[in-house]
Amino acid sequence: MHSNHLLLEEPIRMASILEPSKSSFFPAMTKIVGTLGPKSRSVEIISGCLKAGMSVARFDFSWGNPEYHQETLENLKAAVKSTKKLCAVMLDTVGPELQVLNKTEKSISLQEDAIVVLTPNQDLEATSELLPINFTGLSKAVKKGDTIFVGQYLFTGSESTSAWLEVSEVKGDDVVCVIKNSATLAGSLFTLHGSQIHINLPTLSDEDKEVISSWGVQNKIDFLSLSYTRHAEDVRQAREFLSKLGDLSQTQIFAKIETVEGLTHFDEILQAADGIILSRGNLGIDLPPEKVFLFQKAAVYKCNMAGKPAVVTRVVDSMTNNLRPTRAEATDVANAVLDGSDAILLGAETLRGLYPVETISTVGRICAESEKVFNQDLYFKKTVKFVGEPMTHLESIASSAVRAAIKVKASVIICFTSSGRAARLIAKYRPTMPVISVVIPRLKTNQLRWSFTGAFEARQSLIVRGLFPMLADPRHPAESTSATNESVLKVALDHGKASGVIKSHDRVVVCQKVGDASVVKIIELED
Repeated sequence: MHSNHLLLEEPIRMASILEPSKSSFFPAMTKIVGTLGPKSRSVEIISGCLKAGMSVARFDFSWGNPEYHQETLENLKAAVKSTKKLCAVMLDTVGPELQVLNKTEKSISLQEDAIVVLTPNQDLEATSELLPINFTGLSKAVKKGDTIFVGQYLFTGSESTSAWLEVSEVKGDDVVCVIKNSATLAGSLFTLHGSQIHINLPTLSDEDKEVISSWGVQNKIDFLSLSYTRHAEDVRQAREFLSKLGDLSQTQIFAKIETVEGLTHFDEILQAADGIILSRGNLGIDLPPEKVFLFQKAAVYKCNMAGKPAVVTRVVDSMTNNLRPTRAEATDVANAVLDGSDAILLGAETLRGLYPVETISTVGRICAESEKVFNQDLYFKKTVKFVGEPMTHLESIASSAVRAAIKVKASVIICFTSSGRAARLIAKYRPTMPVISVVIPRLKTNQLRWSFTGAFEARQSLIVRGLFPMLADPRHPAESTSATNESVLKVALDHGKASGVIKSHDRVVVCQKVGDASVVKIIELED
């Protein structure tokens, strides 16, 4: 994986670009989050998605009821069992999302320069002149000249399924708009997005809380994707809510940045959240097009330095209906990887797209190619410089393990961890080889029964670039005598050999705790 590491800054022999890529057990270090829906909920399709490289399944509660999503999740569990590929579960909240309600589901045709009225009266029927919405405060939030975007499903930027509206006047609770482009909206729900408009609604709605405390608790969700995060306080409140829900106190919160408000408070949000999702669909409406790349690069860099996963969305929209991405999309995926993203999130492409499995596999291949030219050396130096001195004990061990692995051309780094923190720190330095995090379960009790922790920690590393979890046997404690560590190490090495990541005579860097000390050792494998 790292032996043919090229650098874009060095002259590349052009013919070498055409050489077929070597296949490896881990298709790409960058992770893929797939949204499961109508076109991707059978056991067969989900199994295909897992084999193609999906490691996190996202359930979007903007549509569909809990029973529907539960059926999909049961199919996911069956697919995980049959493919033996671990997969984490992400629940995506609705948040303060504005929607147009089209009860009759007849398609609505909007004509350029015509007038359309947005009304909070949900009893009325949606027509080309009148669109009922689910929010009473829109008339107070907008003023003449503001831009509102209404789109079918997700904003695809395709101007045949979405329309720009310009507010011409506010009449009581109604908002009168001029249509800026012709479009046809089909289906029962369209999303409404006001560009740079503050919507006075809670980030975690009552419906969201209901879904989290029933569906979320029942299924022990690994990640909560907090839609429309605008302030660090949103994350703190969500965390407080989760802390009262038993197992969900371990659920990681990913703040979804989709508005200028979230962008302005980015630093505080990053500090409070466990990871960040850059929702480029909505951000692309809130920001001028020429600023989108700048925000992406700055945000991903900040996430990288904080050692928190950065997830980029809306990369291959055109694959919703086509088997191949556009040139711009293929380049966009590669740039997201070169910028340092941990994961790529697919929405409409897998949810209602015609080619869910092919999309995941195409994105995975582009990621793998981009990782070959990722400038790890420069990235490592930047990270070490950013962390500064004196380094914390853990940070210094993690960076040393990565440096050693690169110097000795190790094929893999094995890290023993119980909380997952040590492994995430190693991954923060973006080693060129996979990091196998061996999660050692810990025994805990609530005075009534014993239970093991570890499954959460293992699945939560499925969204971190370069991290591949493996649950150890609970009989092996993480900090223990050298004898038990040796036996866990043997299991990890056998796992590596079986999957083809480790071969005889390879070098492996191992990071583990022995007593109170953290140890980094290099081992060379015999035949």
